[in-house]
Amino acid sequence: MKKIVTLLAVVVLISLLAACSDSASTTADQDDSKDKQSEDKDGNQKDSKKDSDSKDDQDKEKEKDQPEKRPQPYKALQPSEDAKPLKETMAEEDLKKMPKVEAHGGDRTRSIPVGQTLMKGKTDKTNGPLKDHRLVAYYGNPHSTQMGILGEMEPDALMKKLKKQTQAYSDADPSHPAIPTIELISTIAQRNPGPEGKYYHMTSKDDLDEYAALAKKNDALLMLDVQLGTDSVLHQVKLLEKWLKLPYVHVAIDTEFHVAEGETPGINLGSVDGAEVQKAVNYVSKLVKENNLPDKIVLVHQFTDKALVNKKAIKPADNVEVALNFDGYGPDSTKMSLYRKFVKNDPVQYGAFKIFYKKDQPVMTPEDVLKLDPNPAIINYQ
Repeated sequence: MKKIVTLLAVVVLISLLAACSDSASTTADQDDSKDKQSEDKDGNQKDSKKDSDSKDDQDKEKEKDQPEKRPQPYKALQPSEDAKPLKETMAEEDLKKMPKVEAHGGDRTRSIPVGQTLMKGKTDKTNGPLKDHRLVAYYGNPHSTQMGILGEMEPDALMKKLKKQTQAYSDADPSHPAIPTIELISTIAQRNPGPEGKYYHMTSKDDLDEYAALAKKNDALLMLDVQLGTDSVLHQVKLLEKWLKLPYVHVAIDTEFHVAEGETPGINLGSVDGAEVQKAVNYVSKLVKENNLPDKIVLVHQFTDKALVNKKAIKPADNVEVALNFDGYGPDSTKMSLYRKFVKNDPVQYGAFKIFYKKDQPVMTPEDVLKLDPNPAIINYQ
C-alpha cells in the first residue's frame, strides 16, 4: 500500500512539473510575441519619425527657396495720447448703419463693422500696408497747379501739410495708424500724340527720383500714377520698373484717361478692362517675388460706370493688395452714394476715396469719411 501511495505521489509531482513547464513555455512565447510586437511598433515609430524628419527637411528647403520677405519701410503716424476708438466717438446709429446719403434710399445695414477696411468676403494674404494701416495721399504733379495739391506746394511744405492731414486720420481711428503717401502722376495724358504717338508724356526721371527721395526721407510711401493715353496699362507700369523696385513705391491706374485709337484724352472719356488691370497686378506680383521686395499696392481709380469694366477679372495676389478708388468730386451726398455704387456694391479687396480740397461741397472731415461702409483704406486728396 505504501508503495502505491508513493507511486501516485511521484506521478502527481511529474504532472505538476510538466504543467509548470508548459505554463512557463507559454508565458515565454507570449513575452517573445510581445517583444516582437514591441519591436515592430518601435520600428514603425522609428520609420514614422524618419518620415517626419524628412518632411521637416523638405519644408526647410522650401523656406530656403522662398526667402523671408523684407519688412515694410514706412513709419505710420501714431495716434495722439488722447485719441479715442471709433466705438467711443461715433453715435450708436453710425456704428450700426451706413449714412443715409450713402445708402441712397436702400438698405442701410453695414456690410462690415465700423473700423474694418477689408471688404466683406475678401481676404488679404499679404504683409502689405493696408492690413493694419490706412494711407493718406496727396495727388498731383509738381509742374501743374491744376492737377492737384502736389503741384501747389514746395516739397517740404507739402510733406508738413500731408503729415498733419495724415495725423488727423490716425487720431480719428487709432486702430489704423495712417501712413503719409505721395501720389505722383508719372505719365500724363495729353491732347496731342506726343513723342511716342500714344497721347501721353512721362514725368522726368529727375522728378521721379526727387519725390522718391522725399518719400524715403520722411518714412512715407510713393504711389506712381499712370494716365495711359492710348498706351496699354501693362506697358505704362513697366515704364516704372526702376522705381517699383524701391521698397516704398507702389502704383495707381487712372482709368478715365485710357482712350481708344482715334480718341483724345480729356475730350473722350476713357475706359479700362479689369483684365488689363490684372496683367499689371501679376507683373507687380512677379516683380516683388523676383526682387524679394515688401508687398505692394495697386490702386485703381474710377468715377463712372464706363471707366472700369469687367471688375471681376481683378484678383489680388498673395503679395499685392488691390484698392478701388472712387475719385469723383461734388456734393458729399453724391460722392458717398457713388462710393457705395462703385466700391461697396462691386468689391475687389479694399476701398479708397478721393477728396478735392477746392471742388468738393463740403470738404468731408476724417470723421465723415470713416462713417462710410466699408471704411476706406486709402484716402487721397487732390
